[in-house]
Amino acid sequence: MPTSCDLLLCASCVVTQNTSRETIENGAVAVTGGRIAAVGPRPALAAAYAPAETLDLGRAMLLPGLINAHTHAAMTLFRGLADDLPITTWLTEHIWPMEKRLTPGAIRLGALAACAEMLASGTTCFADLYFFAAETARAASETGMRAVVGEGVLDFPTPSARTPAEALDLTRDLFDSLRGHPRIRPMVAAHSPYAASAETLRACAAFARNQDAILNLHAAEGTTENADSLKNTGKRVIPHLHSLGVLGENCLLAHCVHTDAADHAILAQTGTKVAHCPKSNAKLSSGAAPVPAMLTAGVTVGLGTDGAASNNALNLFSEMGFASLTHKLVTGDPTAFPAQAALDAATLGGAACLGIPDIGAIAPGRHADLAALSLDRPNMTPLHNAPSQAVYAASGAEVVLTMVAGRVVYRDGRFPDLDYPALAAEVRDMARHLAGHRP
Repeated sequence: MPTSCDLLLCASCVVTQNTSRETIENGAVAVTGGRIAAVGPRPALAAAYAPAETLDLGRAMLLPGLINAHTHAAMTLFRGLADDLPITTWLTEHIWPMEKRLTPGAIRLGALAACAEMLASGTTCFADLYFFAAETARAASETGMRAVVGEGVLDFPTPSARTPAEALDLTRDLFDSLRGHPRIRPMVAAHSPYAASAETLRACAAFARNQDAILNLHAAEGTTENADSLKNTGKRVIPHLHSLGVLGENCLLAHCVHTDAADHAILAQTGTKVAHCPKSNAKLSSGAAPVPAMLTAGVTVGLGTDGAASNNALNLFSEMGFASLTHKLVTGDPTAFPAQAALDAATLGGAACLGIPDIGAIAPGRHADLAALSLDRPNMTPLHNAPSQAVYAASGAEVVLTMVAGRVVYRDGRFPDLDYPALAAEVRDMARHLAGHRP
């Protein structure tokens, strides 16, 4: 007798990202209670399961939902305001002055816009480090996304906190308010070793360990960070963080552009994870992180977009393709960071970075966080190798359905939890208001 399930999701191609990286032609996924009950050929699952609903996607590629391992969601409000500038000019003359005008309401609107953008391009989960983090958590919850959010802790005043102590108080409040939430988790977010003192970094690390939570910070992104760290601490950035007890299995470092073999050995030894943000690093001329060398050393790497002010998009399909091509170009090796490695970083790598082992693959027991791409688009025809097509050919515009915990949160340009035209109008008004205050 067939087993009952909530949903049978069918597609012409299922890219599982399971341990054998299996791709199933004419596949199906059975979903019960928001989790994957089974995955396999459609005829076999149709015979084995009696679903309450069957959703046939036709000529589509079904993938695990993509995982954005590093972003600042509300910076959608700053998209296109300051482009093609040196990073110091970009930060000090444009971004930081604008951030002083941010309010909880602005953060919520910017984060809602980011969630819509990510869902429309197949991202189901993101890690966010910014200000008024409770508003980003609220936006993710309202749109049905999965997220890990943290309040930025810095040694100078931010839009939400005058001191690092105040920022840590907001972090405690965030942990209290999100306790038990099914999809949104808090993390500790120390901004960086150049914006947070040794004392602040130690306090953040201790809090994260006590809460068994992720500790997220930027590290070794800019071209002068190692030289500045040597001057101020006598150590390069990664050894400095290691000496403070910051690194470890729960630590996620964003960027790590300017790292060497000794740094990679420390990262691998401590189990520290890295969020690779190639497009942002290229746009700001920060450089290309040596990700192939990190992977060889045993470092876990996820893929992030960074914020929409330094990337201009929150699209992981674009990020995967750019990452793979960048490393081939930089190394002169066409086998460096192949399509499968890029897809791994955007799925399984992101899951490991965020400490959520039950996402990132289409496998029994995992959350039913899924994305479907139309294979009827000209750029998706013909299909010879699904992972390669997802990385090198897909733009993200092919996404026709995004699902989180077994629930459809985006389909064919529509969001069940959002009045998107109304949101877009509010976001445009808020962006104009913030831009009007520019010095």
